Amino acid sequence: QVQLVESGGGLVQPGGSLRLSCATSGSIFNIYVTGWYRQAPGKQREVVAAIGSSGVTHYSDSVKGRFIISRDNNNKTDLQMNDLEPEDTAVYYCNAGLSPTAGGGTRYLELWGQGTLVTVSS
Repeated sequence: QVQLVESGGGLVQPGGSLRLSCATSGSIFNIYVTGWYRQAPGKQREVVAAIGSSGVTHYSDSVKGRFIISRDNNNKTDLQMNDLEPEDTAVYYCNAGLSPTAGGGTRYLELWGQGTLVTVSS
């Protein structure tokens, strides 16, 4: 069974940095897109950044120039967050569109991680 496991959240002061990681467990045939979403209290979940299989990236306007998304050959997706602002406080979720090896790689699954809390406060 394929799962996403997040790590790296915590408390940081404004202007500081954090790095979130999203690791995959289980056997994956192909991973098409991975992304990071966030949900602040009282707000809807929103996309923060995404990266496709070709390496093309997308960022929301609110984080462009401050956050960097990357994915390595082990399908681990990181989100480097710099110059953090109190408005970045939220639960961050990893998301992936992939095909597991089970079933011959013909199934498409959209998975979510459990979420990790990022708090930006002095």
